[in-house]
Amino acid sequence: MTDKHTVVDLFSGCGGFSYGFQQAGYHVIIGVDNNKVALDTFRMNHENSKTLLLDLHEDSSIEKIVHAKGNQLVDVIIAGPPCQGFSLTGSRKENDERNTLFNAVFRLAKKVNPKVIIIENVQGLLTLYKGKAKKDIINLCEELGYNCTPKLLYAPDFGVPQIRKRVFFVALKKELGVFEFPKPTHLPNDYVGCKNAIGDLPDLDKSYGAEEMKYDKKAASYYQKMMREGSNVIKNHIGTKHTKHVVDVISQVPEGGNHKDLPPGVGDSRKFNEAWTRYDSKKPSKTIDTGHRNHFHYKWNRVPTVRENARLQSFPDKFIFSGTKTQQYRQVGNAVPPLLGKILGTQLLNYLLDED
Repeated sequence: MTDKHTVVDLFSGCGGFSYGFQQAGYHVIIGVDNNKVALDTFRMNHENSKTLLLDLHEDSSIEKIVHAKGNQLVDVIIAGPPCQGFSLTGSRKENDERNTLFNAVFRLAKKVNPKVIIIENVQGLLTLYKGKAKKDIINLCEELGYNCTPKLLYAPDFGVPQIRKRVFFVALKKELGVFEFPKPTHLPNDYVGCKNAIGDLPDLDKSYGAEEMKYDKKAASYYQKMMREGSNVIKNHIGTKHTKHVVDVISQVPEGGNHKDLPPGVGDSRKFNEAWTRYDSKKPSKTIDTGHRNHFHYKWNRVPTVRENARLQSFPDKFIFSGTKTQQYRQVGNAVPPLLGKILGTQLLNYLLDED
């Protein structure tokens, strides 16, 4: 048992969102997902947390979560339901069953009566299908006795070195008031850029790295120091063996450029918006996705490693990913940046501690 505020993380993936809450001083009771490898990662990085491998489409899953929590009260439910149905890059089918997965959040809330519900999703959720999903979420919160505030958060505003916009619905029990989102901690002229985020990691220009590596440079920025806290080795930092052709194309992309900057006839196999994108060392990275084939290091002619992507998502170096390299990339890309989770969790304490 613990006197910390408690969290259940639905659609947890590897647990980036709840890891941020753990950093803010919460106890994460359970992580729930349908991906075993992601839950293996979750278990390794969360203190005294259970994991449940469940399909949240099934009603029986809710009973299993209630049983697993035992007699512990649940203060906060956090959830990042799969966004493919809402995403601008997805198929945008209105009847995509993934669009209604957020109902699982409310089925659990009816059973455990948390003080807070937080749902994170892609910004398309706010406007797609004339805003139906947004209205549904707010109405469901209202029915259960919550004040629900949605807000679009831009990750660089909060020190995350990555261009990422996501909507967060924060619903407080009515007696706790209306949630006021934290103010940005960074202005555009002091956003954390790629070099300040990952420039201290081994270059891998002459090797593909190893399962475990030593730091070979000193931390040169506040962000790098923060990422190194509690870690004296680097894991998940294995380079990708590109073909000679791919290396040749990447080498012709200027820093901050993309396929539009290539000479005629070069890199024609990929011509979509994000193709052949090289990061700018002074700016946040593009949105980290679950693939890893179109974005390249600002200096080296290769895709970023899992660890570099994890840094750009604000996972500290002591957070270790399990599974194959492809599975690790997917876990990183699917995650909510822990730093955003920590900032929201810290702000939420103002309401929970007042109530205590």
